[in-house]
Amino acid sequence: MKKYNISWITLSLSLMLLLMTYCKVPSTIERKENKHLPDHYTNNNLKGNYDSTSLIDWRSYFKDTLLISLIDTALMNNQELNIMLMEISSAQNEVQIRKGEYLPFLNLNAGTGFEKVGRYTSQGANDANTEIDEGKEFPEILGDLMISSKFSWEIDIWNKLRNAKKAAYLRYLSSVEGKNFMVTNLVSEIANSYYELLALDNQLVILKNNIQIQTNALDIVKQQMKSAKVSQLPVSRFEAFVLNTQSKVPMIEQKILETENKINFLLGRFPQPIARSNENFLTCSLGEINLGHPIQLLENRPDIKKTELELEACKLDVKVAKARFYPTLELNGNIGLQAFNPSYFLKAPESIIASLFGDLMSPLINKNEIKANFNNSNNKKIQAVYLFEQSILNAFIEVSNQVSNLENLSKSYELKSSEVEVLNQSVKISNSLFNSARADYIEVLLTQEEVLSSKFELVEIKKNQLSAYVNIYKSLGGGWQ
Repeated sequence: MKKYNISWITLSLSLMLLLMTYCKVPSTIERKENKHLPDHYTNNNLKGNYDSTSLIDWRSYFKDTLLISLIDTALMNNQELNIMLMEISSAQNEVQIRKGEYLPFLNLNAGTGFEKVGRYTSQGANDANTEIDEGKEFPEILGDLMISSKFSWEIDIWNKLRNAKKAAYLRYLSSVEGKNFMVTNLVSEIANSYYELLALDNQLVILKNNIQIQTNALDIVKQQMKSAKVSQLPVSRFEAFVLNTQSKVPMIEQKILETENKINFLLGRFPQPIARSNENFLTCSLGEINLGHPIQLLENRPDIKKTELELEACKLDVKVAKARFYPTLELNGNIGLQAFNPSYFLKAPESIIASLFGDLMSPLINKNEIKANFNNSNNKKIQAVYLFEQSILNAFIEVSNQVSNLENLSKSYELKSSEVEVLNQSVKISNSLFNSARADYIEVLLTQEEVLSSKFELVEIKKNQLSAYVNIYKSLGGGWQ
C-alpha cells in the first residue's frame, strides 16, 4: 500500500512539475516576413514577360567562346569556390550529426577487475557463506569479468531533436545557395574583367594609331620649318604632344597586365597571357534581355533563397530553444553477462545482468542560460526576417538600376559614336587647312587631342555597356544554372 501511494505521489509531482515548467515558458516574438514585390520594374523599355533571361545557361548567354573557356576553368580551379564546397560538405555532416542525436545509442562495454576483501568484514563474511558448487570454496580474491550492451535514448517528446535536424538540413541547403551565389558572382566578375581587358586592348590600339598620325604631322611641321614657313614653336609643341601620347602607352600596358593577372587569380593559376579576341569590340551587339516578372527574383536569385532558408532554420531554432524549458525523458538500459570467475561467466541465467530505467528531468531554477538562449534565438529570427526582406529589396533595386543603366548607355554610345565621326572629319580638315597655311597649328593639336579623348570615351562607354549586360544577367539571378 505504501509503494502504491509513493508511486501516485511521484506521478502527481511529475505532472505538477510539467505544468509548472510549461506555464513559465516565455512567449516568442513574432514578425511576419514581407515577400511583396511590385508588379513591374519602373522606367524600362525591356521586355517584361514571364521568360526571364536569368533562366538561360551562361554558356548560351555569352557568345564569346574564349570567355566561355575562361569561365569553365574558373569553375574548376577557383580556390574560394572549392573552399565553399568544403563548407557544404561540413554542413551535410552536421545534418548527419543532428539526425543521430534523436536515434537510440547502443554501446558495447567490457571490463574486468580484482578486489581483496577481509573475511571478517561484512562483504567478506557474506561472500564466504555464499554457496557456489559443492566442494569449492569462495575465493578470497575476487575478480569480476563483465561484458554488456548499454542502451540510451532520449525520447523526443517536443520534437526538439528533430527540429534541430531540420534546421541543420535547411542550413545545408542555404550553404548550397551560397555556393550558387558565389558561382554567379564568379561568372560575372570574369566576364567584366574580360571585357575590361578588351577595352584596354582597344585603347592601346587607338593610342598607337594616334601616335602614328601625330608623328606624321610632326614630320610635316619639321619640313615646313626647314622651308621657313613656320618657326620652332610649332615643332616643339607637336613634339611635346607626341611625347605626351607616347607616355600613356606604358600606363595602358600596366593596366592590361594587372587585368590579366586578376583573371588568372580567379582561374586559380599563375600569371600567363589571356587568350581573347578584340577585333569586333566596338561593333559587337548585345543579346536580347527579358526581365520576367519581379516575383521570379524569389526563385532565381540564390542570395534571396539563401536568406529565406536561413530564416526557416532560425524559426526552428526558436522551437528547439523553447523545448529546453520542457521536461526531457531519457531511457537507459543495460544487458550482458557478469561473473567473479571466468568459469561461471557463461552460466545462465545466474550470470545475466539486466536493467531498464527512465529519467524525467525538468529545469526548475537557474534558467538563465535557457532563457538567454531562447531570447538570442528570437533575436536571430527577427534579424533573419530583416535580412530576407533586405535581400529582396536589394535585388529589385539592382535590376532597376541595371535596366536604366543599359538604356542610358545605349543612348550615350550612339551620341559618342556620332561625335567621334565628326571629330575624325575635323582632323582631316584641320590637317588640310594647316598644310595650306589656312589654319593655326594650335587648331590641329586641339582637334587631335579631342578625337583621342572621344575615342577613349567611346571605348569606355562600350565597356560599361557590356558590363551592364553582364550585371543585369547577374541581378536577375542568372549565372549559376
